[in-house]
Amino acid sequence: MSLHLEIVTPEKKIFSDTVGNVYLPGANGEMGVLEGHAALVTAVEPGELRYEKDGQIVTLAVGGGFAEVTQQRVNLLTDMALGEDDIDEAKAEEAMQRAEEQLKGISHDEDAEEVAHLQAIIAKSLAQLHLKRRHRN
Repeated sequence: MSLHLEIVTPEKKIFSDTVGNVYLPGANGEMGVLEGHAALVTAVEPGELRYEKDGQIVTLAVGGGFAEVTQQRVNLLTDMALGEDDIDEAKAEEAMQRAEEQLKGISHDEDAEEVAHLQAIIAKSLAQLHLKRRHRN
């Protein structure tokens, strides 16, 4: 089985190769994609993306974005895609704590855009910390 996976962030193309399967953190939970999957476009939430390459499972922390799935391809456009070695646990923890503190001090009714921005920072930080800490244990 072969499925072409391409992961792109605003900064660069992170990955482009043939893989065996892909598991995405979709808006409604984890979604598995195998060759021959029905075509669709779906939202991707911050979380863990896994794919199988040469018998190995590769895991990335991804941010929000969109995935386009066809029978032979998965194209992921996301604002973050980091492997375990790319994650600085202390910086992710600090970013999450800073966002949580800022979130406490603003009006959720009056500044919805800022609330959404801070919640996105928290979600991406949690995705990074979950991946880093799970693989450490």
